[in-house]
Amino acid sequence: MTQLDIFSDPICPWCYIGKANLDRALLDHPDHPFRIRWLPFMLNPAMPAGGMDRRQYLEEKFGGQDGAVKAYTPVLEHAEKAGVEINLDRIKVTPNTVNAHRLIHWAEIEGVQTAVVSALFRAYFVEGRDIGDVETLADLADGAGLDASLVLRLLSTDQDRQEIVERDAAARGMGVTSVPTFVVGKRHAVPGAQPPELWAQVIAEIAAATRAG
Repeated sequence: MTQLDIFSDPICPWCYIGKANLDRALLDHPDHPFRIRWLPFMLNPAMPAGGMDRRQYLEEKFGGQDGAVKAYTPVLEHAEKAGVEINLDRIKVTPNTVNAHRLIHWAEIEGVQTAVVSALFRAYFVEGRDIGDVETLADLADGAGLDASLVLRLLSTDQDRQEIVERDAAARGMGVTSVPTFVVGKRHAVPGAQPPELWAQVIAEIAAATRAG
């Protein structure tokens, strides 16, 4: 198997689109060689614990309403092409994602990491839920087969919080500056929401290299 590490943040629309494109390629190539691991990169590590009003956040980040609209126009275009649903009007809060990353970390231990990542993307971009809220995270955990009561107890502590912060810092130290960033075989970095055709090519190249010995 080939390790495919994916640095992402569950509030990153390009990560959501990039996952959809990768999923399509994997569906078309069920014998793909990837063992997938999701790693933390926080778009807003200094975000207040309770998050921010999304409209205020976007206008501050992009210099006003016009800047925010301009920034999200290509997002919506690529989302449509990738066949994913994004309901921006439902999203009221831009959350701090450290707790979402803690949940993703615990999900890896339990073998349901990709299911939890998928649930987080859907909850945020489709349903407009606040994925910084611990009750929401526990509900998503329950839907993925995790123990919701245990997740709530863990989220009430600082368990693994510092590890997430350190992993985020380590990613930046490695040169990751934007997400999604895919690292194939712990060697080759592939930044951005790549199309399914690229992943099909990567899968073919790995298969050819494997056959060649």
